Amino acid sequence: MKFKAEIDVMPLEALLDPQGKAVSRSVGKLGLNEISGVRIGKHISLFIDAETQDLASAKVDEACKKLLANEIMEYYSFELKEV
Repeated sequence: MKFKAEIDVMPLEALLDPQGKAVSRSVGKLGLNEISGVRIGKHISLFIDAETQDLASAKVDEACKKLLANEIMEYYSFELKEV
């Protein structure tokens, strides 16, 4: 079966997010004072062939831990859908 993974990688809450801070300041200058606490991360989409959803999930989790996210500074979450 073929699956599509939608992965979000974000900086840990305890760490400074310079990009998020810059955007938070900029939205205020644009008159969008209702927006605050911006955090910026990355979104990754990928396809995976696996016999079951559990196997696909395990492989995506492994890819996140070994390559896509730095768990010292980031956390990740993903959704997996059969396509």
